[in-house]
Amino acid sequence: MQRIKAYFDRHGSEAFRIGEGRISGYISAATGLLSLLAVLCFIFPEWLTFAEFRKVYSEQFARTALLIGLAASFGLGTLNILLNNRKRLGITGMVSSGLALFLGGTNIQFDSIGHSPYSLGLDWFILALLVSAIVFIPLEKLYAKDPELKILRPHWRTDLCYFFVSHMAVQFILIFVTASSSFLAGWAVSDTVQGFVRSLPIPVQFVMAVFVADLGQYWLHRLYHVVPWMWKFHAVHHSSTSMDWLAGSRVHFAEVLLTRTGVLVPLMLLGFSTEAMNAYVILIGIQAVLAHANVKIDGGWLNYILVLPRYHHWHHARHIDYIYKNYAIHTPLVDMLFGTFKLPPNEWPKRYGVFGKDLPNGMLKQLVYPLKRKEPAQPN
Repeated sequence: MQRIKAYFDRHGSEAFRIGEGRISGYISAATGLLSLLAVLCFIFPEWLTFAEFRKVYSEQFARTALLIGLAASFGLGTLNILLNNRKRLGITGMVSSGLALFLGGTNIQFDSIGHSPYSLGLDWFILALLVSAIVFIPLEKLYAKDPELKILRPHWRTDLCYFFVSHMAVQFILIFVTASSSFLAGWAVSDTVQGFVRSLPIPVQFVMAVFVADLGQYWLHRLYHVVPWMWKFHAVHHSSTSMDWLAGSRVHFAEVLLTRTGVLVPLMLLGFSTEAMNAYVILIGIQAVLAHANVKIDGGWLNYILVLPRYHHWHHARHIDYIYKNYAIHTPLVDMLFGTFKLPPNEWPKRYGVFGKDLPNGMLKQLVYPLKRKEPAQPN
């Protein structure tokens, strides 16, 4: 509570203040819109939900979460309308949740979920966004590296669009990875190696998978920075001038496909167990958000074992001394191994982004940017 009070005292009138209705308005709008999307998932489960992800949660959990979202949207929307002169957020939340109820709400029933050749990961997007926001927004306000950075900072809509697309296309990415793995399986698979890997305890497999994956990601990441045509795609990720939990989502879709394939295919060919792979995928999800977050963590000795925010922030720094440094995604040990480790004690970058001309704003313009014949922004 002392940290919360100190935050509001420090920011004064510019902060979201309890009692003015703005916080309730934003939460109402967000939960209302997410509830509407969740109802669409119940109406079209075979088309809008990812079959592999449905195994992670139960139908009852989804219905309970939807009920909580609807109640929060109505309740907080009413509070916003009563307390704040700008009532459009509360109205947005109440209209969205009202439409969700009109379409059936938590009462939508289905006997079974049919099969479709391709489905979108709308359920994955909803839960990932909800959990990330609930965890990281409070952390960024209470333990901020940059206390002045607002939740709705410039270009947050662009990064939210990237977050949406990358989660919605999860099955397409998995199909691409599986097809690549099948193509290579005929000559790259060793039964002896796979048998040895699978005989190891799951925790050992997990540690091995993290290190093997980071070796692959390290060299792929390094190529992104030194090969001009690859940098044009990777520059999209580095174009953000603010670092927070949402900034890591800004990745060109072509890079997503290449990186996921380059990392997951070797793990699949080596024969790591499903449990070890699932644990690694969870680590990716957590670390990708945490490494970019506006969270000031004093990692101590962990700074040399795990990629934490300060380490990865320096990779994004607009600082001449940090060009071509800190490529590792999971552990700085890989950078130490190849001579690209650099971390000043107790210091954080002051500027982020690419050198030279800034990239265009907006996801569509940035997706087209690497395909244009022009000089790319210089690597940061």
